[in-house]
Amino acid sequence: MRSVALGYERLCRVIMLVATINAAFVVHTLAGAVVLGFFPSVGAAFTTYRTWLLDEDHAWRARRAWSTFHTAWRAELRGANRFGWAQAAVGALLAWDYYLANWNLLGGVVGIGVSGLLLVINAGYAVAALAAWAVRAHVEAPLGWTLRAAVAVACRARCTVSMVVLLGVSAWVWSRWPGVFVAFGPSMVVGVVAAAVYTFGGLPGLEARAMSRRRAASTGAAAGRPATASAL
Repeated sequence: MRSVALGYERLCRVIMLVATINAAFVVHTLAGAVVLGFFPSVGAAFTTYRTWLLDEDHAWRARRAWSTFHTAWRAELRGANRFGWAQAAVGALLAWDYYLANWNLLGGVVGIGVSGLLLVINAGYAVAALAAWAVRAHVEAPLGWTLRAAVAVACRARCTVSMVVLLGVSAWVWSRWPGVFVAFGPSMVVGVVAAAVYTFGGLPGLEARAMSRRRAASTGAAAGRPATASAL
């Protein structure tokens, strides 16, 4: 009975964490007039989940989750906007190419082949782009290293499949119960991606054996500071 009670308490704390991060996400996005606040909120959400994961004490209160998010958001104002808008520009270009491929005069096997290829490229880019945020929150490294690591993470079948399945389940839940999206929306997406990447992505410092060693450095992580690539 005790184990059931403890499991229920952990579940409630996780739900509280997701809801708090979602509220912080919305407030900070609006604080940055959406255009300047959205991508820093994405980066701060990944940093908060990463910090919670590496912390030895998972019994966070809402105040600590909010404080961690706010600290990370302020630190991300410049870097996350550059990173996010660059991603968005590339994604928009790929989406436009896919749109054109479906409204061209080629037709037949060639048209279907080009459209299918672009669909695969767009899907692969979306997975790698999401993984890049998780990598970026975990490792303080040059852009090139971050992108290569994100591609390597996306190439791991278990990571990609689990991410796609969890996102699909989330979308189904939102379609059935819209209130879940209102309460947990963006935070739920980030949490799902973070869970997949940090469980199956093979990032250094997140393996089961390394977790105990990394917890000794959780004080630095609580301030929202990622590790450096050379330290991993």
